[in-house]
Amino acid sequence: MTVNTVVKKALGVKSMVVNSMELTKTAKGESKLIVHARPHKNKQCRCPYCDNGRRLPIYDSSHELSHWRALDFGGLLVEIESESPRVTCPVHGVVTAAVPWAFPKSRFTKDFDLTVAWMARRLNKSAVSSYMRISWETVGRCVSRAREYLEPDTSSRLDELKRIGIDETSYSKGHKYITTVVNHDTNTVVWVAEGHGKSVLEAFFQQLTQEQRDAIEVVSGDGARWITACVDEYCNNACRCTDPFHVVEWATQALDELRKEAWREANNELKTLKKEIKRGRGRPAENDQASKILSTAKERAKEIKNSRYALGKAPENLTENQEVKLAMIQANDNRLYRAYMMKESLRLLLKTKDPIKAEMELNHWLSWAQRCRIPTFVELGRKIKRHKEFIMNFIRTGISNARVEANNNKISLLIHRSFGFRNLTNLVDLIMLVCSNIVIPLSNRASMVKKSA
Repeated sequence: MTVNTVVKKALGVKSMVVNSMELTKTAKGESKLIVHARPHKNKQCRCPYCDNGRRLPIYDSSHELSHWRALDFGGLLVEIESESPRVTCPVHGVVTAAVPWAFPKSRFTKDFDLTVAWMARRLNKSAVSSYMRISWETVGRCVSRAREYLEPDTSSRLDELKRIGIDETSYSKGHKYITTVVNHDTNTVVWVAEGHGKSVLEAFFQQLTQEQRDAIEVVSGDGARWITACVDEYCNNACRCTDPFHVVEWATQALDELRKEAWREANNELKTLKKEIKRGRGRPAENDQASKILSTAKERAKEIKNSRYALGKAPENLTENQEVKLAMIQANDNRLYRAYMMKESLRLLLKTKDPIKAEMELNHWLSWAQRCRIPTFVELGRKIKRHKEFIMNFIRTGISNARVEANNNKISLLIHRSFGFRNLTNLVDLIMLVCSNIVIPLSNRASMVKKSA
């Protein structure tokens, strides 16, 4: 085996002729191997954007050689050096001729870009940039090039959509959101856009053909009106489902508002008792009746204040201390305990598999909420009544927003470990890589199929 063959194998490039190699030093004193090469004759003078493979006339030829960074050889920096003439393409005009080892407008080899993208799916950008010896911003550009190479047309994800989930998630401070659409059948993100609201989601439905819209059977989401408005306008045949997690969240928020109100009442009562009890100097006696009343009022206010997690949990998940707090609330605050029971009743009926039984229980719960004389739960009952049809659709179909929330957690993790994104395009490209079934090939791995250079 010749040295030429070994170098091409190591670089992962077939259509290349190695002229010579040179070992030099960088400005930082690091060793660098420069491979002087040229594309094979059947790969020269090609447009980097056209797939017709036609040889094009040379527009001009620069005397300066171009360099492309390759993957390291055992910690040794490697660069490919070659001529880079410009050619005249009838479609794209004057462009720099393509080389078989790099993507268009890239100063890195294809294997380098793909390796950076593979690492970015699993590591934070700082670690990737440090290991690959590139800048933080360059990581994002490598990811974008890899995504465009592996999936040039993301609209193919919109084919054969039947059950989708829609949600928005924050990607930066200052109420900056992105809207994501997830395919329930493949558990992949099929569409991402900046912002949220009807005007943003309309762009997704307008991108679909009429046949694709008619093929959508189920659309899940939270209780946002803009999702419902878009579904009514573009997918009349689709079944709109409200996610049960958000329904229980509404009840939990209403319960927490009532808990805060109960704590304010208990705290005001404690302040009133302190004013009414007038004492002289010194500490009160232990058997003093007023002292016992004051201590009881203080303990009640404290228990209500610290009962947030006890009230939010399901009974089977309570700790011993939380069970004690809940028992105290049951004994001393009937209204707050009734609200807790209403929240639990709503949570349990959403787990009912029989639609007929579930509808009967939901009607009973709505009647209970209407006459409970608890303002926050009366308003909650009205809200759930407005979404009753969508809640029943969830019970019939069993389609929730669980997979959408799971992908949102992945997105939040990407943002957190990257310490934010300055370029939204890089974020979208990374989301499309991570929240998909795309396999990123690595250099010289037999188990991974890669497009030949």
